[in-house]
Formats: sequence, C-alpha cells, structure tokens
Amino acid sequence: MNVVNREVVTTRRIRLKWTAAIAVLVLGGLVVHGIVQRHDNLTNLQTLTNEESVPQVQVMLPMSGPASQTVALPGDIKAWYTAPIYAQVSGYVRKWYVDYGAFVKAGSSLATIDAPTVDEQYQTALANLDVAKTNRALADVTAQRWKALAGTEAVAQEEVDVQVASAAVKKAQVVAAQHDLARYRALEGFKDIVAPFDGVITSRDTDVGNYVNAAGGDVSSRGAADELFSVADIHEMRIFVAVPQDYADMLKPGLDATFTLSQYPGRQFKATLLTTANAFNPQTRTVITELVAQNPDHLLWPGTYATVQFVVPTNRSVLVVPEQALLFRDQGMQLAVVDADGRVHLQDVKLGLNLGQNVQVISGLKPTDRFMVNPSAGTLEGEQVQIVSGAPGIAPEPTVRTSAREPAHSGEGRQANVAVAKSDPT
Repeated sequence: MNVVNREVVTTRRIRLKWTAAIAVLVLGGLVVHGIVQRHDNLTNLQTLTNEESVPQVQVMLPMSGPASQTVALPGDIKAWYTAPIYAQVSGYVRKWYVDYGAFVKAGSSLATIDAPTVDEQYQTALANLDVAKTNRALADVTAQRWKALAGTEAVAQEEVDVQVASAAVKKAQVVAAQHDLARYRALEGFKDIVAPFDGVITSRDTDVGNYVNAAGGDVSSRGAADELFSVADIHEMRIFVAVPQDYADMLKPGLDATFTLSQYPGRQFKATLLTTANAFNPQTRTVITELVAQNPDHLLWPGTYATVQFVVPTNRSVLVVPEQALLFRDQGMQLAVVDADGRVHLQDVKLGLNLGQNVQVISGLKPTDRFMVNPSAGTLEGEQVQIVSGAPGIAPEPTVRTSAREPAHSGEGRQANVAVAKSDPT
C-alpha cells in the first residue's frame, strides 16, 4: 500500500511539474509576443511620424509663355476739337439761342450781346472818317492851287511844299480813320456769338441780362472774361492713355486697340494709334499715347472714362510661372526648386512681364526645373519635402502617397508624383 501511494504521489508531482513548465512556457510566449508586437507598433508609429514630419508639397514645371497678352489700361476720352467761347465785346447778353447738347454748324449764332458803348464808338468812327475825307478833299484842292502858282513871284516854293505835305497828311488821316472804323465794325460783328466749327454745345455758362467782359481787354477794373459756351467736335474722339515703359515697344504705327465703357456693358469699340509723346513722364514712367475712334452715332462723350485693351505679342520662348510660386526674400525673387532627392533649393530668378496670374522668368530657371507651386514663407534651403499630387492642371491625378521607405526619386514613383502643368497659361 505504501508502495502504491508513493507511485501515485510521484506521478502527481511529475504532472504538476509538467503543468507548471507548460504554464511557464505559455506565459513566456505571451510575454515575448507582447514585447514583439509592441516593438512593431512603436516601429510603425516612428515610421509614420517620420513620414508626417516631412512637408508635403506640389510641384510643377515652367510653362511656355502665351503667344500674346492683353494689356488693359485706363483711358480718357476727349473731343476731336474743343473750344471755349468768350465775348470779344463787353456788354449785356440780350439773348441766347442754343442750350446744352444742341448740335450747331460753323457760323451758327449762339447768343447776342447788347453793347451800346461799342455802337457809339462805331458811329463816332463813321463821323471821324467823314471829317477826315472832307479835310483831305480841301487839302487836295489847296495843294493843287499852290502847285499852280509855283515858280511865280506870288508864292514861295516853301509854301507850296507845305501845302502839298499837308494834303499828304490829310490822306493818311483818312486811312487811319478807315482802319479805326474797320475795328469798330469788327466789334459790332462780335456782338453776335457764333460757333467756330460743327459740333455740340457741351456747356452754357451765361443767361439773358448777364454782363460779360471782353476777352483779352483791359479787365483790371471790370474783372476777368467769362466763358459763355463750350463747343466740341465729336465726329471723332481722341483717347489718351498713359502706357507704362514696359509696354512702350508695342506703340507702332497701325496698332489697333479696343475699349469698353461702363455705360455700355458687353460692348467693345475700336480705336487706332494716332501718336505718342515720344517721352516718358519721369514721375510715373509712362508715355502719353493718343488714339482715335470714329463716333458716327455720337455714343462717345467727352470726359468719359474708358478701359483700353491692347493685344501685345509676347516671346513664347520665355518661361512663365504662377505668381504664388514666387518667394520674396532679402536676396530678391526666388523659386523653391525641388531636386531628384526631394531637397529644396532656393533659386534666384529675374522676372520679366507680369501676365496677370503668371509672370515671366527671364533668367535663373531651366525648363526641367521642378518648383513648389505654393511654398510657405518658412521654406528653407536644403529642406526635405515629399511630392504629392494636387489640383487638376497643376498636378497629375491622385496617386498612392510615397512612403519614407520608398524614395520619391526611384523609377516609376518619381514619374507618378511629379506635378507638371501642361495647360497653356492663356
């Protein structure tokens, strides 16, 4: 019995030992599995953190410039001729015949001035001319008589010469009186204010009974001359545009332009280059350019503001980039160029014409350079970046993101992630 009990006890002890050993092995396996899994999780988390720490950027290649560019500039429309009308005689306005907006012909009466002083001066000039003619006739008769007695003992030759000279003086006085009369006759004609050319009345600054001063006369005691009317010839219109120096090379004979007016939305008018000032304003660096536009329907009015568009040919070989891709640093304008290893290089560039949303780059950039589309102000030289796809037209269709373990410059992955803008900037 004791032997049997000993065997049973021994068997139980062996079983307990195996059970404990198995439990230890299972527990150890679980611990090892947990440690390994945790290590893998930490490794994956570190990998993901490293990937997230690399900035994601969109890149593109430089584009070819457009064949032409539209330049819009402000313009001022003026009449072909504009004349302010002043009175040439002082007096009171008796009547005016035309008002604002009236179309008149050359020589048409605009107003009449009542000038009694001029009337009296004219009558005096007429009387003075009659007196001068009478004196001349008497002097001629006297001179003839003295000349008939010349050479006799009745008169001295000196007296004959005096009478002949007196007749010549009287003749000159007649001429002077005639000129004086012509002057006052002209002033009489100036009482009628007339249009100098065909046009439209753009202003009337007088009324019946107003006293007006003669233009160009002695106005020290009467005041300055008053403008009575303004007449504008609007069969053609002049358009003045201040063209910046950058676009001055387009100003050549035969240049055409179009312009729009706010009061006629959706409608365009044509204009042709007439002349330029051939000199730049040193303050604005612009040149005054004069265009001409036909105005048969009288739709164009003097003093109108216009937006003038010029179509300027451009050099397509000059590369263009979006404005938002530029970085303004102490060194000047720069582009954030990304190399094959995903490293940023801040490239100095020299800009040309501004094409609106795009700008020309005339030096510092190659056609094969990839640059960041919208770099941040904190972009650094040599910074590691990750290229991703973006908006249509700037980047290709969305692709699988390149992980940190798959270099962006390796084979097919590089081709999939390079964002190339193939659309024409125009």
